[in-house]
Amino acid sequence: MINRVVLVGRLTKDPEFRTTPSGVNVANFTLAVNRTFTNAQGEREADFINVVVFKKQAENVNNYLFKGSLAGVDGRIQSRSYENNEGKRVFVTEVIADSVQFLEPKGNNNQQNASKGQQSSTNKQQPSNDNPFANGVDIDNDSLPF
Repeated sequence: MINRVVLVGRLTKDPEFRTTPSGVNVANFTLAVNRTFTNAQGEREADFINVVVFKKQAENVNNYLFKGSLAGVDGRIQSRSYENNEGKRVFVTEVIADSVQFLEPKGNNNQQNASKGQQSSTNKQQPSNDNPFANGVDIDNDSLPF
């Protein structure tokens, strides 16, 4: 059997980061991936794919990716179900990432967040002078599909 997914898209919001009770780091984020065709109005639509990443990759995602970051994900599709607070069975399908690639310079997103005067509630690392991703191109919110 083959279960392989490769995606390139932009994060719809900052990653959600947590550590499990057993000490495993987990980051969740949603990737907006453009479709290859346009709709009847000539607009390009996007699919919003939930992604989960673990351990050191989760820590890196938390530290270096933000809303609007361009990222590549290599992983597999996994489905699961759980019972919510109302007792209803909820089914979830998500991509479990084996690898997350940062596809644009890190400085791009830090400048965007700094201009808003915001910092995510999670602990994001400040850029260092030896960071090879420190110089980049500005992206305005109008160019994002979300």
